[in-house]
Amino acid sequence: MIRTEICDLVGIEYPIFQGGMAWIADASLASAVSNAGGLGIIAAGNAPADVVEEEIHKAKAMTDKPFGLNIMLMSPFVEDIAELAAKERVAVVTTGAGLPTKYMPKWTEAGIKVIPVVPSTGIAKLVERAGASAVIAEGGESGGHIGELTTMTLVPQVVDAVNIPVIAAGGIADGRGVAAAMMLGAVGVQLGTRFLVARECTVHQNYKDKIIKAKDIDTISTGKRLGHPVRSLKTPFSRNFFKMEYDPSVTNEELEKSGGGALRLAAKEGNLEKGCFMAGQSSAMVKKEQTCKEIIKEIFEETEKVLEGADKWVR
Repeated sequence: MIRTEICDLVGIEYPIFQGGMAWIADASLASAVSNAGGLGIIAAGNAPADVVEEEIHKAKAMTDKPFGLNIMLMSPFVEDIAELAAKERVAVVTTGAGLPTKYMPKWTEAGIKVIPVVPSTGIAKLVERAGASAVIAEGGESGGHIGELTTMTLVPQVVDAVNIPVIAAGGIADGRGVAAAMMLGAVGVQLGTRFLVARECTVHQNYKDKIIKAKDIDTISTGKRLGHPVRSLKTPFSRNFFKMEYDPSVTNEELEKSGGGALRLAAKEGNLEKGCFMAGQSSAMVKKEQTCKEIIKEIFEETEKVLEGADKWVR
């Protein structure tokens, strides 16, 4: 079995995190991933603290294994969520869409492992100095909010820049991706898109179907004009948003407003016209629904097979 230092750091069996996907990563998915030996993560997204607290309590009732909480730092409820994380003493906090340094002392004092998502070496070094236990280097192949660099280029640079463990994310969907990440110096991986089709994932069936039917060129990046680009599947919504983004007559305020609530429409209602189906470039590699246990077992069996055969390329 593949075991790395991240397993010992957060108390998991396999070096795999489930991505903190807003409106998707709830107690059902997080507890299933944790029960299967990975680190399940509840996404706070833009939800108020009482909603997030309920999901945390559900997860605690569904698993006795460690799980994490992803906090989006742009959330209007971020202050309340930060306090909640410390009060509930979740095992791990991952963060995105901002710098978590303001809240890190509170979390580390509560015994929480803080593992921010980082898009660059500069931010990785900054959060390391602030006390991060590890970082998630996420390339632009991932779904949702993305950075500029690819996973292939970002991960080894972050590994060289910091002295804490690095987890790779972005474009990873099978054992080949895990093996590649480890060769780049990562000690674990984070997957979002692959877990979207887990049987325990409560996202709308239309969302799962779109992932499974996706082709290699079926994602699009929008929102760069607003300073926070997002990768999603090509749909009527995303194509229209892309068109508006390059229309000078459309103001930034109008553009922001047009995207409001689109992820919820996709995740909860399966709205094929107005929903934003966030997903990574690995979507076309996801072929079927499986349980979280089946996903994780299959991925690491593939990883072991790839790594065992790696020496055939060396003469």
